[in-house]
Amino acid sequence: MSGRNKLATVLAVTALVAAPTATASAAPGPAGPALAKNLAKKVTVEGVNRHLIAFQRLADRNGGNRAALTPGYDASVDYVAGKLRDQGFIVTTPTFDFDVAVTDAELARVDGADYQALIMSESPQTPVGGITGTLRVVPEDGTPGCEASDFAGQDFTGSIALIRRGACTFEQKHLNAAAAGAVAVLISNNVAGPLTNVTLTNPGVVPTGGVSQADGTTLATKAGSAITVDMRFHTETRTQRNVIAQTRTGRTNNVVMAGSHLDSVELGAGINDNGSGSAALLETALQLGSQPKIDNAIRFAWWGAEERGLIGSTEYVRSLTFEQQLDIALYLNFDMVGSPNAAYFIYDGDNSDGVGAGPGPYGSAQIEKAFADYFASKGVPTEGTDFSGRSDYGEFIEQGIPAGGLFTGAEGVKTEAQAAKWGGTAGIAYDPCYHSACDNLGNIDRVALGRNAGAIAFVTASYGVSTEDVNGVPPRSKRADVRKSATLMKSAAHVHSHAAVS
Repeated sequence: MSGRNKLATVLAVTALVAAPTATASAAPGPAGPALAKNLAKKVTVEGVNRHLIAFQRLADRNGGNRAALTPGYDASVDYVAGKLRDQGFIVTTPTFDFDVAVTDAELARVDGADYQALIMSESPQTPVGGITGTLRVVPEDGTPGCEASDFAGQDFTGSIALIRRGACTFEQKHLNAAAAGAVAVLISNNVAGPLTNVTLTNPGVVPTGGVSQADGTTLATKAGSAITVDMRFHTETRTQRNVIAQTRTGRTNNVVMAGSHLDSVELGAGINDNGSGSAALLETALQLGSQPKIDNAIRFAWWGAEERGLIGSTEYVRSLTFEQQLDIALYLNFDMVGSPNAAYFIYDGDNSDGVGAGPGPYGSAQIEKAFADYFASKGVPTEGTDFSGRSDYGEFIEQGIPAGGLFTGAEGVKTEAQAAKWGGTAGIAYDPCYHSACDNLGNIDRVALGRNAGAIAFVTASYGVSTEDVNGVPPRSKRADVRKSATLMKSAAHVHSHAAVS
């Protein structure tokens, strides 16, 4: 070959390397968004709602709830795991152990009558036989027991203080009572029903328990009487299951993980909290299928014992080695996505709201933007919500794994501005049935549920194709183009070298 022909070859190869390929220029768009758009269309509110109906019926058949350590929860695990196995996913139900409080005594006795008094989490216990003192009732005003002045005018020394719930934390009420001299505290509910699943923020100073609204009203008529409060428990170890399902395609060293807690509280079926997140995630997995064309494996999780303190997710993450944690590119969390007075909250990955716990690990801001962009494309405004530590992202963030997700609100109150923006009713909770028996099939905004389900499907599938914006790992197609370009450049350099010596 002559020197001129060699030079022509160099120029031709160099041009091929520099120019975009015909295939790339003709492509309608990246594979990720195409897959994501198709999945978002396939995940319908009708499909999600069918799973909610199933959760309701499983609760109805099993004592009215799906709480951890109950038959209703076990039935929910079997339902979700069975659906996923039928679809071909790699499914496991790993167990975890945790301690539970077993009640030994829960009573307040006055004038020979017993009333149920449920000890609060973080409260010290009474001695065997209880504590006896004079019943002192804190006057009910707009902020009962929230100020030290509420305890003026009575001698609380050695007494049992009775305070109505509302306006400030249980901790503040019990600290004020203890400072006034009370040796135990009873807080009565301000809505119908018992006062359950409540906690002091920090370890308590004096034994503190909750009584129902009706019992609180009755006890208030006994002011000045001798009352004995006996609130004790012991701990026992229990075993519970998570559900973990992973696609059979995609790299297993850069896994996209998405999770929802499956358990309810003991008071009800938990259809919004958190049947909504669990159902939307399940339908996303089923419509995606076990062998999608993705670069990164997608791992779905349904957590147990979230309502007992985020136990299932925490124990799962802690069970992983450092290398196994490195295999998780990011975590997406969906806890309540169909609240009846819905907000459209996205976890505030970059702390742009400037309050609360601060930003998540690097990549969390990008996850927030992915959800925000999706909703913006649908004309739905959103707001950031704090990583408050109240849901299953907690341990992932603790270990440096970027996180994000959606939330439609719990006991927080919708503002006038939010009602103007999203509809619904200002001045009441996003979910008035939060942690209550009325969290049933009638407690869902199905428009919000459908919108959030679409966002869950779209963003999860998008990251299944590429997590480059989160952790710098490009999609397979981009890596292939880089390798092809490198090979062509090497070939061009080789030809050029031969041309130079001819």
